[in-house]
Amino acid sequence: MKVIDHINSSKGETLFSFEILPPMKGQGISGLFNQVEPLMEFKPKFINVTYHREEYIYKKREHGLLEKVSTRKRPGTVGICAALMNKFHVDTVPHIICGGFTKEETENALIDLDFLGIDNVLALRGDAIKSEARFVPTPGGHEYASDLIEQIQTMNSGKYLNSEVENAFPTQFCIGVSGYPEKHFEAPNFETDLKYLKKKVELGAEYIVTQMFFDNKKFFNFVEKCREAEINVPIIPGLKPVSTMRQTTVLPSIFHIDLPVDLMNEIESAKDNQAVREIGVEWAIAQCKELKAAGVPCMHFYSMGKSDNIQKIAREIF
Repeated sequence: MKVIDHINSSKGETLFSFEILPPMKGQGISGLFNQVEPLMEFKPKFINVTYHREEYIYKKREHGLLEKVSTRKRPGTVGICAALMNKFHVDTVPHIICGGFTKEETENALIDLDFLGIDNVLALRGDAIKSEARFVPTPGGHEYASDLIEQIQTMNSGKYLNSEVENAFPTQFCIGVSGYPEKHFEAPNFETDLKYLKKKVELGAEYIVTQMFFDNKKFFNFVEKCREAEINVPIIPGLKPVSTMRQTTVLPSIFHIDLPVDLMNEIESAKDNQAVREIGVEWAIAQCKELKAAGVPCMHFYSMGKSDNIQKIAREIF
């Protein structure tokens, strides 16, 4: 079932969903199942599975030469989606990214997803690789998420890259995109960021999932600005409880977000990471109660490989 259909049939009820990371290469899927299992009691309507682009390593060859080799540390997104659907009977949303894929590889991945009965995707540009200061598109691939959306929508209309393909079967993908309450860090200003978001919706995105935030006022302001810009699709807040002291520097650095002064004051007074974790849970519970009262269509949690704190939050909300 499509995400947009889950939202439209919810009769105003706030839904529950979460995002997971594929295991590192070489690890089995049982650990992932153990993370997902405790959250199934809250009846998630869908589970997102991230996609991680290639990274480069250098291998020594003869005569001291180095060979640049591409590798993916967390492969398996498509297979994980199928496994989750089979084991838990829940809809899955694989992330589809521009970085590291040609248009042909993207088309083939979408064909695989369609064959598996997966009819949801989250279309993202993806991040730059660590060795590059900014995002560089893969030769033969897409530069922007909007280009990726166009390709998916073209397949939804039964058209493929090979123009010689006749009577092609149209896919039925529901496309989600990301939104940034504190603006994307590469955007020159908030208004420009909204303009590009609106373009993605006009191209066919049916809902928006936001970057994590810790101040609900920023989310509500984001929604208001979207509506003023005539972006009228459902907007799902993305949430993550702070769980360690280190995250107070890592999260702002990686995701370009602010942590509220009140939250930081509480964390700085914590004696250890267990206390930080409890503060993060309580802060997220307060966020969720306010968001639910405001009638958000769904609350989407970034688990980052852990589920116990999300379980505590969900028990207070759902």
